Amino acid sequence: MKSVQQNGRLKAFIGIALMLCLLCVLLSGCMPGDGKATQQSPAGFFTGIWHGWIAPISLIGEIFFNHDLGIYEINNTGWAYDIGFYMAIISGFGGISLSRKRKK
Repeated sequence: MKSVQQNGRLKAFIGIALMLCLLCVLLSGCMPGDGKATQQSPAGFFTGIWHGWIAPISLIGEIFFNHDLGIYEINNTGWAYDIGFYMAIISGFGGISLSRKRKK
């Protein structure tokens, strides 16, 4: 009976691991510095939000795989991209702690 449960857990773990790997590959398709944003078509507000959300994945990709990538798109619209990028960074890395109640 235990081996059946362990086999089911192993299959679930492998399935989740494969889904996470697939998600990482899909998210890496639109990283900053990939050449999609140009001077004629710069990255805007929503692209800044997206790049802020995938910043940890971009950083890992830049360090280990492609040194031409970055976590910030150089060809951007200016303050609109910056606002979106920083909103996503703050909400992704510390936004939850801002709304948490402190214990007395």
